[in-house]
Amino acid sequence: MSKSLSERLAAAPVVPLIGEDDAGRAVKTAEALAAGGLSVIEVVMRSPDAQKGMEAILAEATGDLIVGAGTVLTLDQAKSVRASGAQFIVSPELVDEIAEYCLAENIPFYPGTMTAGEVQRAYALGLREVKFFPASLAGGVPMLKAFSSVFREMRFMPTGGVSAANLAEFVALPSVLACGGSWLTPKEAVAIGDYSKITTLASEAVAIAAQAR
Repeated sequence: MSKSLSERLAAAPVVPLIGEDDAGRAVKTAEALAAGGLSVIEVVMRSPDAQKGMEAILAEATGDLIVGAGTVLTLDQAKSVRASGAQFIVSPELVDEIAEYCLAENIPFYPGTMTAGEVQRAYALGLREVKFFPASLAGGVPMLKAFSSVFREMRFMPTGGVSAANLAEFVALPSVLACGGSWLTPKEAVAIGDYSKITTLASEAVAIAAQAR
């Protein structure tokens, strides 16, 4: 039986980001990440054909993947990626109508938060898991520790400035659900088809997270 999203993030608390217009490269990148032990993938909607890349991964990629859509900015876009099969949705900011839609449809939603006010609003809407973005600019580990002392039920997905160098510091925090990051899918490696590098980076991230926890 396929493990749930929460079970997978507990086992490997890292969510790699894929930003790729070419569907074939998107599929191979996802498969390379899965080969390295990362099976929860966020495809960022930052280019015209990114949604087609997500659809290709869902339809063609081998391995048991959970694929979500990131950089979702509007309610219409949230509905569109959901119709395309997105299994979770990530936004750079907390938008109430997207949160309300995802809660009503029982879709995992991780909105970006960086202030206590935004975290409190997310809590009031009924969310208990949020993105912390941009993590390095928003205060990093010290800010998450401060949030966690107040918002004891909230769990965070720091993204933005997370790398292999500081991954352990983030995932060691009990309030961190997982870390998101684009360092796992370097553009130069994807461009030349060096998917073994992506698998290596994924394996290293899994090992770092396991040791930190």
